[in-house]
Amino acid sequence: MRMLLLGVSAALLSACATSPIPVSENFPLTVQPKVRSAGHWNLLSRDVVAQTLDTLSKVGTTSHLYVALPPNASEFDRAFREFLITELVKSGRIVMQKPDNAIEVSYQTQVVRHQSYRQHFVPGGFTMLTAGLYAMYGLRLEHVDAKLVGGLGLAAVADTVASINSGGPTHTELILTTTVATGGRYLTRKTDIYYVEEEDVTLFAALQPVKTPRLVKVVGP
Repeated sequence: MRMLLLGVSAALLSACATSPIPVSENFPLTVQPKVRSAGHWNLLSRDVVAQTLDTLSKVGTTSHLYVALPPNASEFDRAFREFLITELVKSGRIVMQKPDNAIEVSYQTQVVRHQSYRQHFVPGGFTMLTAGLYAMYGLRLEHVDAKLVGGLGLAAVADTVASINSGGPTHTELILTTTVATGGRYLTRKTDIYYVEEEDVTLFAALQPVKTPRLVKVVGP
């Protein structure tokens, strides 16, 4: 009987060690900002301008700039252009009102909609960091008292509050790409991804051009 059990166990272990397809696993824990206000749009523009100017300085470009508006611009597109121009001017760069004799700064947005389930809370850094520190503390002492347990509880609450305040992940994401190019060459390019609220999707979606109705002239016999 013992040999039979050993044989079955060995067979199960062997089966667990192989798979007809790759086994899925999660990516490492990451965070992704959520865009929830026009103030956040301004913060995005500051980050884009800071990194863009840093790259331009490295390639030694001091030319005048022109910020182009995407075709069928959305509410976000129009506001984001104004934010970019403001931040570039504040940084000391010369921004032209027309594209003549200037390097073009362009940007484009893509709204991505997922259908899969979104988990609204993932234990974050507060709990893991506190747990790690308390584990080290416990190795040095013989007993871990109620204060340590209470501390872990407070850290878990902090994680939960941080997740709730952000509204949790959504099914909709925004891919924002900013490009500076001239003469068929990319000088700098930056792509970022953000969560957006489901109800705010129309603010980021490109507006569809209005079709002018065709007038058909009917000629009688």
